[in-house]
Amino acid sequence: MKISILDKEAGEEDEIIIKCSSLDDDIRLLIEKLKNKKERIKFQKDSSIVFADLSDIYYFESVDDKVFAYTKDNVLETKLKLYQLEESYLPQDFLRVNKALIMNLSKVESLAPAFGGRFEAVLKSGYKIIISRNYVAELKKRLGL
Repeated sequence: MKISILDKEAGEEDEIIIKCSSLDDDIRLLIEKLKNKKERIKFQKDSSIVFADLSDIYYFESVDDKVFAYTKDNVLETKLKLYQLEESYLPQDFLRVNKALIMNLSKVESLAPAFGGRFEAVLKSGYKIIISRNYVAELKKRLGL
């Protein structure tokens, strides 16, 4: 793969051009990351509306018909359902790992097998997440294991 970086003329907009013979999964992933790098979602915290970058979110969890996003320092509530987040907002870095949880793969520090074919992920924040055996194959595929 060849990468070229050119200086732009004054007043020109930044531009990324991708030349390829076919649009494979690696290129799609790259495009998805470029598009969603600064994606922000609206949340509720106490009685305020706050915004958070997707890159700051460690995981989303559904608890008692409410969906929460966990960042390093905050727990934020969203009105969106997990399936809506999966379909519309989340880039390739996010993966559903059990019925009630979507995890940010870029925040995984370590993985270890757990009882019953499940895995345990330790995130960079220290959070521990159990990955259901139904989602382990997709997790391994996405992480290249």
